[in-house]
Amino acid sequence: MSAPLVEMRGIRKSFGGVRAVDDVSLHLYPGEVVALLGHNGAGKSTLMKMLAGAYPIDSGEVQVQGQAAHIRTPIDAQRLGIESIYQTLALADNLDAVANLFLGRELLTRWNTLDDHRMDAEARKVFERLNKNFRNVRTPVRRLSGGQRQVVAISRAIYFNARILIMDEPTAALGPEETAMVGRLVRQLKAEGVGIFLITHDMPDVFGLSDRLAVMKNGRLVGAYRTADVTEDEVLGMIIAGKQPEGKAQAHRPGEPAPSTTPA
Repeated sequence: MSAPLVEMRGIRKSFGGVRAVDDVSLHLYPGEVVALLGHNGAGKSTLMKMLAGAYPIDSGEVQVQGQAAHIRTPIDAQRLGIESIYQTLALADNLDAVANLFLGRELLTRWNTLDDHRMDAEARKVFERLNKNFRNVRTPVRRLSGGQRQVVAISRAIYFNARILIMDEPTAALGPEETAMVGRLVRQLKAEGVGIFLITHDMPDVFGLSDRLAVMKNGRLVGAYRTADVTEDEVLGMIIAGKQPEGKAQAHRPGEPAPSTTPA
């Protein structure tokens, strides 16, 4: 098996007297989807925000493609090929899809003016790569469907060479057709070698899209398993009661001990 795209080892984060993430280790391989589960306040979003550079890490180590990574800001994360797509999508509703794709990272001409022609051409190529039927590239994104807005957000990540993608509730508030579209996008990115951390409460997404799943509770890792090895009831048991499935081996790196977890 190839080396992990990213490894987080012994990550900790506290806010005052509250330990939001407590000694969590997790890894992600190329072309793999790891679903990250847990109740609100379990620590999963905090863990991913540290990887994305939104929160500083109190202690622990992050390696990206085998090299120590010092992630202090979102720009540091982006330079390492880590991009985030939040539930709100962070799109500028008054701007069109092209402007949103390059927002804050606009392409310039040699005269330091906006290169609108090149941005339009590049945007159309990446949108077509994800959805050949997406043509409303000059429509303000507030008028786009939820699925089309996801195309814009995902395009922004992959255009800037994301190898590690954090997706926070990507199908929340989407209808069945748009949810299916997002599923197809995730599978396409997997096929291209992108590694995806998928934060979700949606069990069909977990079992339909993820290769492994990791459950957090009260800031600690309950367990990490191959999705095919566990049932929905066992996953719910981990989320609600912090109970590890009986007789099920955890998924961890070959040659390494099982990850540190909470007691069952």
